[in-house]
Amino acid sequence: MGTASFLKRAQALLRIRNQLLRECLAELLAVFVLILITLSGSAQMVTSSGTKGDIVTAYMAGALAIMVAIHTAGGVSGAHLNPAFSFAMCLLDQFPWWKFPIFMAVQILGAFISAGAVYALYYDAIWHYSNGTLTTSGPRETASIFATYPADYLSLSNGFLDQVIGTALLIMGILAMLDTRNKSVPKGLEPVAMALLVFCIEISMGSNCSCPLNPARDFGPRLFTYVAGWGAEVFRWVEGRGRGGAWQ
Repeated sequence: MGTASFLKRAQALLRIRNQLLRECLAELLAVFVLILITLSGSAQMVTSSGTKGDIVTAYMAGALAIMVAIHTAGGVSGAHLNPAFSFAMCLLDQFPWWKFPIFMAVQILGAFISAGAVYALYYDAIWHYSNGTLTTSGPRETASIFATYPADYLSLSNGFLDQVIGTALLIMGILAMLDTRNKSVPKGLEPVAMALLVFCIEISMGSNCSCPLNPARDFGPRLFTYVAGWGAEVFRWVEGRGRGGAWQ
């Protein structure tokens, strides 16, 4: 009886009543889960030189991570996960503009923290694979585990177009699935449908930039690599830097 009473008091004490704080924490956790699975799929592929995963398994990890993340926070924050989606919701008057910078900051923070978790998880593998040197290019580069980089043939303008089209398709697909006047997705299967949408985009438009599609997904981990030792090179666009294609 005493234990049950103590647990009830603890639950009441830890319960978060502020709605905005609840949404932010839910969004933070969902983005953390999303990026943890996505980057881990890349880390496993890169550090094993493709023996324990390939580009398709990395794409599948990223797509399935969407499903898990939506289930994690969908009922609290709506599981935006992506500043581009939050921005689209603001343009459609379905999300207040004052919340946009808050959600964007939380999403980037969640991605940054998650990148740190992946670095810790694959620390030995990264250093073994890279021969003790953290680089953004060359045969033993490891920066692409965390952020997406252009293929060696890609120009800045083509890269910009690539991301505009890919992100627009993502947002359009999500809005179509959520439109109650459209042919709706069966209730409860929305996360699965959105995961399949992301997977479709990845396997059809991934060769140029690996489809980051999400500013938080790319910037948060990229910022982490900057502070973790890869240096300012992670923020430089270098055509023909020698990579045959970017990893997811």
